[in-house]
Amino acid sequence: MSLDRISLAQPTLDGNERKYVLDCLDTNWISSIGKYIGAFEERFADFCGVEHAIATNNGTTALHLAVVGMGVEPGDEILVPTLTYIATANVVRYCGAVPVFVDSSPNALNIDPEQLAQHVTDRTRGVIPVHLYGQPADMRKISEFCKENGLWSVEDAAEAHGAGIEGKRVGGWGHCATFSFFGNKIITTGEGGIVTTDDPELAQQLRLLRGQGMDPDRRYWFPVIGYNYRMTNIQAAIGLAQLETIDRAIEARSEIASWYDEFLCPLGDEITTVADPPWAQSVVWVYNVFLRDGGETERDAAMAGLDELGIETRPVFYPMHVLPPYREEATYPHAERWARSGITLPTHQGLSRLDVERVARSLEQTLRNR
Repeated sequence: MSLDRISLAQPTLDGNERKYVLDCLDTNWISSIGKYIGAFEERFADFCGVEHAIATNNGTTALHLAVVGMGVEPGDEILVPTLTYIATANVVRYCGAVPVFVDSSPNALNIDPEQLAQHVTDRTRGVIPVHLYGQPADMRKISEFCKENGLWSVEDAAEAHGAGIEGKRVGGWGHCATFSFFGNKIITTGEGGIVTTDDPELAQQLRLLRGQGMDPDRRYWFPVIGYNYRMTNIQAAIGLAQLETIDRAIEARSEIASWYDEFLCPLGDEITTVADPPWAQSVVWVYNVFLRDGGETERDAAMAGLDELGIETRPVFYPMHVLPPYREEATYPHAERWARSGITLPTHQGLSRLDVERVARSLEQTLRNR
């Protein structure tokens, strides 16, 4: 008898999502106006410990809106990690600016603050640190670097809802920050995003730009060119319900990670994971393992073996500098090492302890049979 396939990700919708969505349908408030949008923004701002949150229709538009709000112009240079999801680099290009890539740290996937200085030119305007896979980047050092060099920082916290640095949650460290609520994130609105900030003028500008640039005090008067990046009331209704259970979601993923740590212990000679630095409070968006020996070929073979055993996986992101739109001859050894050896294992609240044990045993079987 074949076992059920274990999926990489799936949302958990066991709170008030249905109730709030039906309220939207019953009242006919289904588009980009409605009570749930403001309620969701206010609650998420409180969650991050900031004054303002501006909801958008997805995480990429949130990041683009933030970069536009920082005044990025054609020819500007923005420092970004080479190891990230492609949206981080794309939003810089949307503005006609240049993403300048920085390597990962030796002991973590995130951007290495010690390498920022060597990439700064007279055209550098800011830094977009990414809290990759739920582990916060070192915003203490990055913020200090930006202050010393007259730069801004925008946190890409798409995958890091609830992560913290010395007890202060991400989302409030940079000039602004952005989050994604795609269906595989810790909390979801299906598609959706949000920008957080403590700057009231920036928040006002982002709200203007989000709604096609229409003057809030003069209907159908457009003083600037804006975008249609608005979140719908239905999305926000789902998001509000998700926020009501976010602590439970974070705790559940942490427990899943502890199960993986336990069951993967016998593979310590063949795989490794990334540990938290003492100042970081990571959240588990996904659980990654990294092969100690071998490269992309061996990684792909391991993933194929898991697939045959009914386990869905995916590779760690490719670095930007190896992708066709951003290809460079330069090498970024730490990012390349993480990327070519990394496998993302199933991580979602629907997993049981037995499921995690099965994934671990399947990985052990696959690696032992190489």
